[in-house]
Amino acid sequence: MINSTLCYLERGNKYLMLYRNKKRSDPNGGKWIGVGGKLEENESPPDCLIREVREETGLELESYEYRGIVTFVSDKWETEQMHLFTSRDFSGTLSVCDEGDLEWIEKSRVASLPLWEGDRVFLPLLESEKKFFSLKLCYEGEKLVNAVLNGKELNV
Repeated sequence: MINSTLCYLERGNKYLMLYRNKKRSDPNGGKWIGVGGKLEENESPPDCLIREVREETGLELESYEYRGIVTFVSDKWETEQMHLFTSRDFSGTLSVCDEGDLEWIEKSRVASLPLWEGDRVFLPLLESEKKFFSLKLCYEGEKLVNAVLNGKELNV
């Protein structure tokens, strides 16, 4: 199982989004996502989060919120457990990312971007005052076929 982190940096009513368009064989190619990546050996999720945000954006996290765990099950890719974070507290200057184009996007516009279907399930949870959540997303290819939030099946 792959372990990864994903962070949505917030500035006012915008998220920092990454349009994945620079890697050849990228499962996220052509989609907008937050920033993050795979845990390296001996890293905790927060260690990975801080490293990946720095590597992909040039920004330093001052604080962050651990929002949930999202488990991706796919008939095409290895199962992944993603540790989901948000942060409004960071410093530094935004740099160029070698994985895609970074852009501050109005939260109200994010749902209209090319996203994974499952992102449309968890992004509203980030805007709610919900506590920590567990979400399981099952895909056939790129189609979301099942979603279970905190043990309850959702309509997809």
